[in-house]
Amino acid sequence: MLFHSSLRKELSRSFGATLIVLVTVVMTMTLIRTLGMASRGSFNPSDVMLVMGYIVLAYMPTLLTLGLFIAIISTLSRMYRDSEMVIWLSSGQGLSAVVWPLLRFAWPVFAVVAGLALVILPWTNLRIEELKNQYEQRGDLERVEPGQFQESADGKRVFFIDKEVSAAQGGANVFVVTTEEGKETVTSARSGRVETLPTGRFLMLDKGQRLERAKDSAEIKVSNFEQYGIQIGQDALEVMNFVPVNTRTTAALLDNPSPAHWAELSWRLGLILISFNFVLIAVSVSSVNPRVARSTNLVFALFTFVFYYNLLGLGQNMIATGKFSFVQLMLGLHGSVFVLALLMLAKHHLNLQWRELFSLSRWRSKVAAA
Repeated sequence: MLFHSSLRKELSRSFGATLIVLVTVVMTMTLIRTLGMASRGSFNPSDVMLVMGYIVLAYMPTLLTLGLFIAIISTLSRMYRDSEMVIWLSSGQGLSAVVWPLLRFAWPVFAVVAGLALVILPWTNLRIEELKNQYEQRGDLERVEPGQFQESADGKRVFFIDKEVSAAQGGANVFVVTTEEGKETVTSARSGRVETLPTGRFLMLDKGQRLERAKDSAEIKVSNFEQYGIQIGQDALEVMNFVPVNTRTTAALLDNPSPAHWAELSWRLGLILISFNFVLIAVSVSSVNPRVARSTNLVFALFTFVFYYNLLGLGQNMIATGKFSFVQLMLGLHGSVFVLALLMLAKHHLNLQWRELFSLSRWRSKVAAA
């Protein structure tokens, strides 16, 4: 049908333009956020672009749903304002007949959202956690930056190097403070270098002084040395001790049911159900009065989107704490939104008032007339 094809073409243009704008905004915000996390030591500064890509990919289910929602509302609102919907409705077709071409257009988006939510989302979260873990467990040498005090991985040492000598393999004017076994040691040296020995990696200090003092004593032991070695870390990185729930695959969540796992499943499946429910909601809220500003419906739609997503996050927390079961939340939240969207669609399709919508006699007369 010509109307369906023209509707899908306009939806494609609107959806593409909206998605580009949303992704650009999210990438800018994510870049600022990732740079802040890197400056606090959460990530390696060289991995900023990689982490930003993973975070944006994790946001894609939400961006696709929002882009589809805005595209449908803007397209149908434009058709209402230009009286195209008036022609469609006066030709004997009801508002419910618009749902089918919209679903035909939206089903690839539903498929992509499902793949992202069930497969890609846990993978991106896992990669982000692995990058965090690798940077947190990096060797003490990699933590040291010239001109800055830096704490070691175990928190027992503080390093300071005035300047590098040769590509992080050595430094001049080295200062090390160690607190271990009830002793506090301050070591300073003119220069230092890194050597790998069979027992591990060591920072070899040349021509320096070592001050040692027990915490419960005021006596200080001072010694000078020509060469002194301090172990600065291990070669191998440890495996993550704690694996967050959002990094587990969907199959792993189903194999080990628990409140935390059901809560994560409710979030992933909710992303899919939300995308479907928003198509029905968009049809219902897109009708506009030509005398009213076009942005009114769009603001209301965005408010609805934010409110629905907040309910999804709140429901996830309630499942994790045991206040609701998985089935109760899925039926109570998504089921009720689906029924409400159908009632709103029926109201506009039959041109009823809300009080008439629940009147059985008027409902039957309207259906018979339609």
